[in-house]
Amino acid sequence: MDNPALVDVTRGSVIESLHRGSIAIVDSAGKLVFGIGNVDARVFPRSAIKALQALPLVESGAAEALDYSDAELALACASHNGEEVHANSARVMLIKAGLAEDHLECGPQWPQRMEDAAKLILANETPCGLHNNCSGKHAGFLGLAKVMGVETRGYVNADHPVQREVRNVMEQMTGDTLSEDVCGTDGCSIPTYASPLRSFARAFAAFGTGEGLEPLRAEAAERLFDACINEPYMVAGTDRFCTRVMDAFRGRVFVKTGAEGVFCASIPELGFGVSLKCDDGATRASEVMMATVLEAMLELNDDEAALLDGLVNPPILTRVGIQAGHIKPREEFLTELKAALP
Repeated sequence: MDNPALVDVTRGSVIESLHRGSIAIVDSAGKLVFGIGNVDARVFPRSAIKALQALPLVESGAAEALDYSDAELALACASHNGEEVHANSARVMLIKAGLAEDHLECGPQWPQRMEDAAKLILANETPCGLHNNCSGKHAGFLGLAKVMGVETRGYVNADHPVQREVRNVMEQMTGDTLSEDVCGTDGCSIPTYASPLRSFARAFAAFGTGEGLEPLRAEAAERLFDACINEPYMVAGTDRFCTRVMDAFRGRVFVKTGAEGVFCASIPELGFGVSLKCDDGATRASEVMMATVLEAMLELNDDEAALLDGLVNPPILTRVGIQAGHIKPREEFLTELKAALP
């Protein structure tokens, strides 16, 4: 059975397109608070779980040994725009580990914003691994490898000690077994494992509250949570959903997007973890889904309400800025969500 339509795209008063998806909200005890669509289907989380992948870096003591700052730890959890500050911070992370950009195995990527790409072109430069949106995560992997005393080459391979540590943490956080038959290769070349959507929600409930975690892991989760909240610009960048939401909510929410329409979030004051997947991989719809969940769950001040209103109902504009329609949550989705939540 298909997942339900959750987001409509209108032109005038007519629905022009729609987006199907699934959402899981789990409490700190592991109970499913809200589920819509097939929350037991396995999905690749892609970059939405970078904060979980960074846990070994912190709980091993490597982050402390390398004197990583909040900004650098936030970058280890980031899917950044490739702006100058992001690339430079990734370079500093590598330098602290006694490494250089040619140790990165994530591949080059043009910066996301035209302004930043233009700077490289005007300087007669091409992008390198530092501009890759995953460069902070990879710099963290390399830093962990150095402190572990293992070979840095091949750190992206599934059998490398760093990736084995990451996989172990992911299994413990999700409660799922991550075997080869559910393993794929992410865009930055590391292994990515498909798990049930509700398993990621469970993991992020624990990540945001520390409940059910051993003390060392709870401390590591809190350190990464605080780093991202303190430095939200490093997690994404200019005009990005994750940065805007974490900046506005000031510690109430951790949120992280991933490729192909995935989002994960922690809401510590409620003890909830959230994970969602837009079936067709559209970011425009997954952002509306996540904003809708946050708007329904949280009591909002005026600034928070104004931000979410624009994210829940973003306009469709013509080339000259005239509103032609909306992207908006479907009424049936809103009804089910409001009925399920306290």
